[in-house]
Amino acid sequence: MISQAIPVRQTNEPVKPVGFAQVPIQERGVPFQYVGKTALTAVSPTSGRQYRFGHPGAIVEVDPRDRASLANIPSLRQI
Repeated sequence: MISQAIPVRQTNEPVKPVGFAQVPIQERGVPFQYVGKTALTAVSPTSGRQYRFGHPGAIVEVDPRDRASLANIPSLRQI
């Protein structure tokens, strides 16, 4: 019987974690809930990201860097 080697593609890219549980805590989103009456789009001055809270009670995970600026919005609560 003759065996053949199968070429394996190697890369120098780091392995990326899969799944929420494997992401370090400081990289996880921080949940905020909208307690206003309609809808809200918040833009963070830190990251420039837009966060859309489409209805009262909506929960959105926020980049940890944006936590302080969104905490200053009266109709948002960190949960």
